Amino acid sequence: MSDLERQFGQIDIYLFDQLLRGRIRAGMRVLDAGCGSGRNLVYLLQSGVEVFATDADGGSIDHVRKLAATLSPDLPAANFRVEPVERMTFADSFADVVISSAVLHFARDHDQFSAMVAEMWRVLKPAGMLFARLASSIGMESRVQPLSDGRFLLPDGSRRYLVDEERLLTLTGNLGGRLLDPIKTTIVQNQRCMTTWVVQKE
Repeated sequence: MSDLERQFGQIDIYLFDQLLRGRIRAGMRVLDAGCGSGRNLVYLLQSGVEVFATDADGGSIDHVRKLAATLSPDLPAANFRVEPVERMTFADSFADVVISSAVLHFARDHDQFSAMVAEMWRVLKPAGMLFARLASSIGMESRVQPLSDGRFLLPDGSRRYLVDEERLLTLTGNLGGRLLDPIKTTIVQNQRCMTTWVVQKE
């Protein structure tokens, strides 16, 4: 393992960009909503950030608890909870930053997607940042096939809940937020595309 990997793990490069710009700093309370195995938490657990995480999969949370016990042993295991994003038990206005990396596009329908976004917004403090990476149709509108209730068949064979730019802009306005960055989309060889949506709670 290289020194960089030991320090940062397999962090999302667009989340790393937020670190470089000082938007996630020591002393902040950061919640990874749908944390998976914790690939975005390796650096945060070593940098003085108060880390919390949730995932519906108990095995993922077990893994993150072990990671935290190694990298930040003072953090209580209760910071890491087995629960779905749309039904988190954290208090209102709890976190300075909420991370949602490759989670929202697994929504089964419009209702679940809306519930996940609303719940992340609920636990975010005023002036806090929601960082989301999610699949979209932006730039590939003619290559995705609609299925039902917001889900699409992608050229790579996967089925995902997809958003477009208009949806994200409308959602930003309806939440009462403002974009911290322009909406950015990466198209992966015309097979799928991932969009970065970074919003501040006003």
